[in-house]
Amino acid sequence: MRTLKLSAIVIFACVFLVSGCNSEMDRLRIQNSKQQELINRLTSDLNAANLELNQLREKLAGAGQKDSIEVDALKQRIAALEEDIAKKKEMIESMQQRLLLGGGALPVELSTLLEDFAKQRPDLVTYDANRGIVKFKSDLLFELGSDRVTASAAEAVKALCAILNSEEGKEFDIIVAGHTDDVRIAKAATRQQHPTNWHLSVHRALAVLKVMEDNDVASTRLSARGFGEYRPIAENLPGKKGNAQNRRVEIYIVPKGV
Repeated sequence: MRTLKLSAIVIFACVFLVSGCNSEMDRLRIQNSKQQELINRLTSDLNAANLELNQLREKLAGAGQKDSIEVDALKQRIAALEEDIAKKKEMIESMQQRLLLGGGALPVELSTLLEDFAKQRPDLVTYDANRGIVKFKSDLLFELGSDRVTASAAEAVKALCAILNSEEGKEFDIIVAGHTDDVRIAKAATRQQHPTNWHLSVHRALAVLKVMEDNDVASTRLSARGFGEYRPIAENLPGKKGNAQNRRVEIYIVPKGV
């Protein structure tokens, strides 16, 4: 009888854990759905504001030398609309980035594993728990000016794959995003393989993706993106001298189908 009770408790615990995981996934999907709805509303408002702005600009152009009070009022309304449009564009871009690239906290169990993973490799990896992003420093991840993953970094990626293939991580997809600083590729031999920073960022993302695929992360869970120099996280030095913080590969862990 005691054995039956113990078995019942174990079964209940398993059901609870599974339902908890499913609830978390449902929460993330609902969060993304609501975010997309807000993006759609903002986009609609933005289109209406742009239409009004064009109409006001045409009206101002046709005002000529008419009463200055009317012209001043038009100019003020145009300036206010331009400011509002700029804010809406910034909001939409920020929300789209979070939607496409995770942007949400992961379940506690998975987040704890990733935090421990990063703490064991502080020179190579950082982990953003608020957005579910693992960041690798490109200077230590790749050979100089190339997309070849170093042997030591490949071992770190392999350890990350073990987490992503665990019970805690297997229900999530992975987006690998490459970034560079603003230093142009100077060597002719390097430019043949990576004509621009955009190419280099994509090629590096694909190289990390390949290591993950080789370590049994299902291809259906993986995708790659490259942002070149256009998503810096710190100001580059003057004169195209770059900034090491901007040379990075980010791994976004997102709900399946996002």
